[in-house]
Amino acid sequence: MTRVVVVGDLMTDAVARARYALARASDTPAIVTMHGGGSGANIASWLAVEGAEVAFIGRRGADITGRNRDMELMGYGVDARLVMDPERPTGTCVVLVTHKGERTMLSDPGANAALSPEDLPRDLFNSGGHLHLSGYTLINEGSREAGQAALEMARRSGMSISVDCSSSAPLERTGAEPFLEWTNGAKLLFANADQARVLTGRDDPEAAAKVLTAWFPQVVIKMNVDGALWYTNGRPEPVRVAAEPVERVVDGTGAGDAFCAGFLPAWLAGKPPAEALSAGCSLAAKAISHLGARPRL
Repeated sequence: MTRVVVVGDLMTDAVARARYALARASDTPAIVTMHGGGSGANIASWLAVEGAEVAFIGRRGADITGRNRDMELMGYGVDARLVMDPERPTGTCVVLVTHKGERTMLSDPGANAALSPEDLPRDLFNSGGHLHLSGYTLINEGSREAGQAALEMARRSGMSISVDCSSSAPLERTGAEPFLEWTNGAKLLFANADQARVLTGRDDPEAAAKVLTAWFPQVVIKMNVDGALWYTNGRPEPVRVAAEPVERVVDGTGAGDAFCAGFLPAWLAGKPPAEALSAGCSLAAKAISHLGARPRL
């Protein structure tokens, strides 16, 4: 089985689910929970829970939440390579979920913003392995050099590489051209429809995927309730898979990360694209409905 090395963000999520429409400048009853998060850490945890051999490289604060995140990653079976930052706290994200399920995130990267090339353990970069890079690492100026170094180390080691775009608003602030330049050489790109639009200017996910294959040999577009598609140059049409029906939507936070973790093992094993997409959609459905062993870092 191919070992997956994930480089990315580790966060503590404060999720507030409003019971009614938000009463602006006043109070709204809500259910508030605290748990681990971060796109990179989520993907690593889901991969481990699904039986993959996975290491996670990141940075945490010298605080109780950082220690908890570290222990939880190891509890899921992740080879956690976390550098302790003596000055910055562990990253925190406030997730506001409206009564209709719409999410707005307020992120403080904390220690994530100080990830440096020196934090990357050389022993994890070996031929035959796979690097998955969270786009947040490149989008955040403080950790960008570390993300670029990880990509270069993986290329030199002969590892396959996948990149997740992470989030549309910070991606748009960073700019499509720099992001595409930094990720040159990656074999696989994950994006949702909004992120694909930011990178290409195309509203249609299929058209965006075709444009993106000018930079990446393979592209996966996550389309929420419309499922997902995979495209590569030389095919007349993309491969599409419908989303799995979900009877009870509990929380969509991290569903895209679960999709990546479901897709990657099948893809690395050489399974047909439709099978890999189905595996991704299945794990995303579990995450949304909180079925199965859903990682809560």
